[in-house]
Amino acid sequence: MPNTRQNSKLLDAVRTACRLRHLSLRTEQAYLRWTVRFVRFHGLRHPRTLSAADVRAFLSHLAVEKNVAASTQNQALSALLFLYKQVLVQELGDLGEVVRARRPKRLPVVLTRAEVHAVLAQMRGTPLLIAGLLYGAGLRLMEGLRQRVKDLDFAQHPLIVRDGKGAHDRITMLPERLTVPLSRQLKHVKLIHDADLDQVYGAVYLPYALTRKYTHAATSWAWQYVFPGSVRSIDPRSGQERRHHRSESTVQKAIKTAVRRTHIAKPATCHTLRHSFATHLLEDGYDIRTVQALLGHKDVRTTMIYTHVMGRGTTVRSPLDGVV
Repeated sequence: MPNTRQNSKLLDAVRTACRLRHLSLRTEQAYLRWTVRFVRFHGLRHPRTLSAADVRAFLSHLAVEKNVAASTQNQALSALLFLYKQVLVQELGDLGEVVRARRPKRLPVVLTRAEVHAVLAQMRGTPLLIAGLLYGAGLRLMEGLRQRVKDLDFAQHPLIVRDGKGAHDRITMLPERLTVPLSRQLKHVKLIHDADLDQVYGAVYLPYALTRKYTHAATSWAWQYVFPGSVRSIDPRSGQERRHHRSESTVQKAIKTAVRRTHIAKPATCHTLRHSFATHLLEDGYDIRTVQALLGHKDVRTTMIYTHVMGRGTTVRSPLDGVV
């Protein structure tokens, strides 16, 4: 998008609206990207001059010509609805019929218990500890990386997930097997935090307006990340130098390498460990509502998909096996 004053003001307005509503940095960046793509698609015309038909044309273009996934098209729609409702404060009207991208119905990839053990056996250090939490507590990758010291309870063994998907908190279990390695991790992190404080750093990112509400919380031990990055970085919002949590790519690469070394012929990823957690709990006889709560699913139908990968059809004997 050209650096015109009008377009610059539009993006600034989107950015401000996102921050006023405490949207995540990723959501903010995604909404900015979709705003740029939408304006470019319509020849750099300002969105105020466009209508519901123009939004419909853009969304259909994504599905038909760009062949995007259904989730991508839905994200674009959310960004544009936010643009018109919250930024431009302009009634968009009925979008009518939009060519919808197809949402494929796929079963989740699930590892057997032996396969999970084999993958974890190929991992070392902090990535192994994080992978253990993803499987042992049913966490999404970012939920594991964003864990704070205060949300670990070694006495009662709950693990609190703050601001999970959909901005919801939930409680899952802290695997007893990880108590010792997590305790060692915290001792290591405490040394890093103390060193940062000695260098007049040590403040961590706090959600929403907690920095103003709790003046010293950002530098307190309780709010530090359990898995901090190896180096400090510049916060893209505040411009402050601080230590963020470990990057996703570190863990993703470690799990990808571990899966390759085990020669498991499944496209297993970090999220596969969460799928495996849910499936193995159901196989152990835990009821679906319990598993739903541990996963943080809003709708039990989302959890129900794991009942389809529990091998229930294996008791049916193939007719080929009866051929003499």
